[in-house]
Amino acid sequence: MKKLVIIPTYNEKENIETIITAVFGLNDDFHILVVDDSSPDGTAEIVKKLQQKHPGFLHLTVRRVKDGLGKAYIHGFKWAIDKGYDYIFEMDADFSHNPNDLPKLYEACKNADMSVGSRYSQGVNVVNWPMGRVLLSYFASRYVRFVLGIPVYDTTAGFVCFKRETLQKIGLDKIKLKGYGFQVEMKYRVFQKGMKIVEVPIIFTNRLLGESKMNGGIIGEAIFGILKLRWKSLIGKL
Repeated sequence: MKKLVIIPTYNEKENIETIITAVFGLNDDFHILVVDDSSPDGTAEIVKKLQQKHPGFLHLTVRRVKDGLGKAYIHGFKWAIDKGYDYIFEMDADFSHNPNDLPKLYEACKNADMSVGSRYSQGVNVVNWPMGRVLLSYFASRYVRFVLGIPVYDTTAGFVCFKRETLQKIGLDKIKLKGYGFQVEMKYRVFQKGMKIVEVPIIFTNRLLGESKMNGGIIGEAIFGILKLRWKSLIGKL
């Protein structure tokens, strides 16, 4: 089975080499695709140098336009499908997602269509986040469960694994949300197709290096985007 970890980046020079090294340090055959949004800090140049050390396993695409996390992942998904990968992962570059959990997501996805690294399936497993951020994230997931009726505790999670067929079935060109609402939309469309989602408990650790990309615009898009998703589902236009 060919497995690809997609890591979207924008100004992650402090983290990119160590996260790549950590993934390749697993005794498994994970490949990596870095989708860089033309980082001015030289993230892509670091990856290019590392490609010489990991030929055939480390891949890079550089997008000219920085237009949201969702667009970066869609770009990566299409690349992965074109290259014939069987299992496709989303993972942050900043170690908020522990690379050691990748094998657990993979094993869970073997018997499902999508596996989710979940912060909230067994209590609240978050480290080094301010309480306000924890509450925002936790109640955002509760809000999504209420509005969309999706049976997932961590609906905004960004550490996930898909089977290739899952991504092909949901129709990537239909995905509209670009920011963190994208994570909700992906899970909702998988759920709406009647496919199986399983949650794998993880511990989420706030980044130590670099800057968070979260802002008010991303939060606003997620809140109203979710209502729009529900409305489209009700009128049969999802």
